[in-house]
Amino acid sequence: MFEQAFKNIDDALRKEAGCASELDYAEQTSWLLFLKYLDSLEQDKSMEAAMEGKTYSFILDQQYRWDSWAAPKGDDGKLDHNTAVSGDDLREFVDHKLFPYLNSFKQKATGPNTIEYKIGQIFGEIKNKIHSGYILRDIIDHIDELRFNSQTEKHELSHLYEAKIKNMGNAGRNGGEYYTPARSSAP
Repeated sequence: MFEQAFKNIDDALRKEAGCASELDYAEQTSWLLFLKYLDSLEQDKSMEAAMEGKTYSFILDQQYRWDSWAAPKGDDGKLDHNTAVSGDDLREFVDHKLFPYLNSFKQKATGPNTIEYKIGQIFGEIKNKIHSGYILRDIIDHIDELRFNSQTEKHELSHLYEAKIKNMGNAGRNGGEYYTPARSSAP
């Protein structure tokens, strides 16, 4: 499941002018996976709290949660194409609302060991390099299909992500190398 999704995401990123290497592919996939995973984790915590008769306070405001901006669902549980943004609207939201909102967490955090500080730190360092909102929509749709519910799923994601990081390291090492044909020793 994850392997095919990663291949589809990399294929989409190859079409994106803002992403030129495995380094870019890993970075751009990472921030999207992080937000999907965070939403999944928070949904689980919210359900656990509800079963205990408690209320869970979400880290992200409603409009910045995955199911609101990235993958709003209809009553049938499928992507609601009428409310899901795409194209320039999606890119504008990510660049001018989502990233600044997430970056602001660093200033709001009570300390450097909090999840809020870490979110702010992450989104203060990276930038969205996916300039086409249509390619971004395609990537989001692939990521939205992923689930992180079982240990098997988490292990598969971890294994594939490690391979992606290894490829990223190889891309960084090989970047800028030139290969020339060997000189002929014939007179």
